[in-house]
Parts: sequence; C-alpha cells; structure tokens
Amino acid sequence: MTTATRPAPRKVTRPRADALRNRERIVTAAREMFTEHGPDAPLDEIARRAGVGNATLYRNFPDRDALVREVVCSVMDRTAEAAELALAETGDAFAALEHFVHACADERISALCPMVSSTFDRHHPDLEAARERVESLVAEVMGRAVTAGQLRSDVGVGDLMIAVAQLSRPPAGTDCPRGDRFVHRHLQLLLDGLRAPARSVLPGTAVTVGELRQCGTAA
Repeated sequence: MTTATRPAPRKVTRPRADALRNRERIVTAAREMFTEHGPDAPLDEIARRAGVGNATLYRNFPDRDALVREVVCSVMDRTAEAAELALAETGDAFAALEHFVHACADERISALCPMVSSTFDRHHPDLEAARERVESLVAEVMGRAVTAGQLRSDVGVGDLMIAVAQLSRPPAGTDCPRGDRFVHRHLQLLLDGLRAPARSVLPGTAVTVGELRQCGTAA
C-alpha cells in the first residue's frame, strides 16, 4: 500500500521592503496632495512627490478610487491610534480628550470630507471597518470624560468630529501652512466650551455619526 504524497506547503509571498516603502511614500504624498488640492489632484504629481514612477503608483493603486480609499483608511487608522493613546492615559480624562482632539487636527481629518464625497464606494469593507473602529474609540474617550464629570453630556461623537473637521480646515482664500497657526488655538476654544458644567443649553440634540453619514458629511 502506497502512502499518498502530501503536497509541499505553499510559500507565502511577502512584499519586499522596498515595495512597502514605495507604497507608504505614495500614500503619504497622496495625503498631502489631497489635503492641498482636493481628491482630484493629478496622479502623476503624486507619483513625482513620492519619488516613484507612474508605473509604480499604478502597480499599487490601479485607479484613483483605490488610492483615495487607502488615504482615507490611513487617516482613520491614525486617528484611531490617537484615540487609543488617549485611552491609555491614566490621568485627567478631559486632558486625554484634549490630546486626542489636537492629534486629530494634525491628521488633517478635514480633508476626508471632500474625499468621501467623491465617486468611490463608501461602503467598502476596509472603510466600514476603519470607520467602526474610530467611532467606537472616540465614544470611549468621550465617555470617560463624561463619567468623570468633566465633559458636558449633551455632546455626541458626531458633534465633536464635525467641529474638529470644520475648525481644522483652512479658511477660504488662505493656504494650508498659514491657516495652520490658528487651528490649535481655535480647537482649544472649542474644548473649553465642551467642559462641564455647561454654561448654556445647546439647541437640538446631540449629533450622532449616523446622522452625519445621512448628510454625506462624515467619513
């Protein structure tokens, strides 16, 4: 009786280190270009800024939608990491929230709004997973501050994220570097207004992320 020969285990092909570096450079350059010029920034200019050829860009991202989606996921992942860092802080819960909000501004989350309004699939599994992770973590950061009696309880995750996006967007007619010097100053004014006890009653109800999605303004 012969014993069946088992097939040799398949080797997992892993991207080379230089290929991974090229991909990271493309995503970083795209994030900068989309922030400065919007989601319609020329792909050849993105390749030039990344220091790669057009063929390398298209080998990693076959079309604009794939690149935009990767940039959006990248920003959302970095935002989630900032929330995790805030949750890891063991001191003042509101201070942790402040650190998170300022980190969000540095990630240029305001650039996500026009990108998610483009033609690509907003319900792609990668986007859904990144979105759910961010929403859950931000809710936890805010919940800790509410429990500590430091954050007013009538503010929702949607309220916070849309305010950060709006305040971190350069004013019309100004370039990004010049507008940046006002961002953290104005964010701190916002944060002071979020502290409990509240000095006034907000009109309407707390905004949820779901409501923002329905309006097409949330990532």
